[in-house]
Formats: sequence, C-alpha cells, structure tokens
Amino acid sequence: MMTVGLTGGIGSGKSTVADLFAARGVPIVDTDVIAHRITAPGGAAIEPIAAQFGMDYVTPDGSLDRAKMRSLVFSDETARKQLEAITHPLIRAETVLACEAARGPYLIVVVPLLIESGTWKTRVHRVLDVDCSVETQIARVMRRNGFAREQVLAIVARQAPREARLAAADEVIVNDHDVPLEKLSDEVDALHRKYLSLAASATTRPDGSPGAPDARQPPSG
Repeated sequence: MMTVGLTGGIGSGKSTVADLFAARGVPIVDTDVIAHRITAPGGAAIEPIAAQFGMDYVTPDGSLDRAKMRSLVFSDETARKQLEAITHPLIRAETVLACEAARGPYLIVVVPLLIESGTWKTRVHRVLDVDCSVETQIARVMRRNGFAREQVLAIVARQAPREARLAAADEVIVNDHDVPLEKLSDEVDALHRKYLSLAASATTRPDGSPGAPDARQPPSG
C-alpha cells in the first residue's frame, strides 16, 4: 500500500487535513494519537516513565503529567532523550501494527516530526506538508492550548525549520489563518485523486523493492 507521510509544524492544521482525507475513506494512522494513548492511564509508557522519572510525573488518574514533563524536557536535554528512548520505540511499534492493519489504495500516516526523523522518511512514499506562517502557528496554539507566546516559540524552535519541511515535501497544502475550509477540502480532493492514481501505478517500495511508488522518484503521469 502506498504510504503518504503527512507532516507540518505545531498548529499548522495537520489534524484538519487528516480528517478531510478520512472523510474520503482514506485510512489514517496518527502518531500523536498513539503517543497520547501510550501515556494515558494504563498506557504502555506509564510504568517505564514512572520508573525513570518518578511518580511525580504521573497524575492521580495514572496518565502522564504532560505540563510537568514538558517543562522538564525543554530545560533538560538528557531528560528529553530519556523520555524519547521510552516513547519512540512504543510509538513506532504501534504505528507499524496500525499500518499493517490498514486497508485501501493508500494510507496517510501523520508524523509531526517526520522531517526530523531518520526513520520515517525512509518508510513513506510521499511527503505531504501542511504549511502556515509561524505567526499563524503561534496564534493557533495559544488559542487552542492556552500556552504563552514564549512556550509556543520554544516548541517551534525544536521542530524542523519551515523551509526544511517545504524542501522535503512532495506536496504542500497551505493552511494559513485566512484559508477557508472549503479551499482545503478542494485541495484534498485534488490530492486524493493524485494519490489514487499513483497508488494504482505502484511499482516500488520506499527501499526500491517491488510494491509501491518510490517517495523521491514517483511514477510519471
């Protein structure tokens, strides 16, 4: 199955675009959703997180204390790497299982840090970037999450630069503050048709073996 990696900076509107593809019957695997699931009460990451960082980082209901952990990892690089060593393998494993279970001509995998990852770039056939200005990101995240401007800027600074995502993308959807949902829907319609066509003419996997179109050298037409 052809796999499209959907990425974009925080607040770019990845979930909105993914929902539009889902409405067209495209299977969606969202690594953010998986990350929340493994850090929810009873999630696979909770016990190792508690063992590594202490129960102070687990809320009374048994979920990850996201605000407290966010504060720690933004101020302590070692802590960030320790957290990622716990969560990233679990997220990868669940994502692989979800991808294997998906059915359809093609699949959308939402990976916020796809460009930063040395792994996911080799596992997708196409990269779709949802792009917007940094000011739009800041405004959306402040409104959605209640973060201070400085908090949002700190998150943006840890993600790949906007220019790097654009350079890596095969397709781009612009979702700035003034883009109406109808325009996004039209763009998703056009991309859906394109991806169906590419999936139908699949020839090689990302690693070059038979089975799906290569991410960097898509089939002509």
